[in-house]
Amino acid sequence: MKKVLMLFIAGSFCIAGTTAQTTTKTGMSTTTDNDKIKDDVKFAKKAAECGLLEVQLGKLAQTNANSQDVKMHAQHMIDDHTKLNEELKTIAQKKNIVLATSITEKQQMKYDDMAKLKGKEFDSKFTEFMIEDHKDAIKMFKEEAKDGKDAELKAFASGKISTLEHHLEMWEGASKVVTK
Repeated sequence: MKKVLMLFIAGSFCIAGTTAQTTTKTGMSTTTDNDKIKDDVKFAKKAAECGLLEVQLGKLAQTNANSQDVKMHAQHMIDDHTKLNEELKTIAQKKNIVLATSITEKQQMKYDDMAKLKGKEFDSKFTEFMIEDHKDAIKMFKEEAKDGKDAELKAFASGKISTLEHHLEMWEGASKVVTK
């Protein structure tokens, strides 16, 4: 009995609280839902980073774009992603998830590359980036909506997919206009 209890105590909880494990009859450890929750945290952090970049690039488009469609859609990005970021921030605060407050170094390099462009060249590269970025975001949000373990983050992701799909459609339409 002592041996079983010791095995249970030693194998059941990670002191740091990041991974809970159970021990099977064969002595193998199996990971529980805590590892899945890590994926929810990763989603929240990545979604916040992407949202911040969308807002920053939208502001850049207001000055560097030539096309009124691009400027209009960029303003839409600023408005929608600011709102989305605030919603995510509220959820994260309740869950003690620390989100980025500025874009990453890699994102800054992308921003700096875009900031060098003006007019039609900016319009073309910007719409191309927005299309790819939204495809990636849709995939990420769909994965969270399907596989997320945190009910609130899962619902958040699920509720934003149609908005992101609308953004993708907008940018695909704008792309056809700016490449003519």
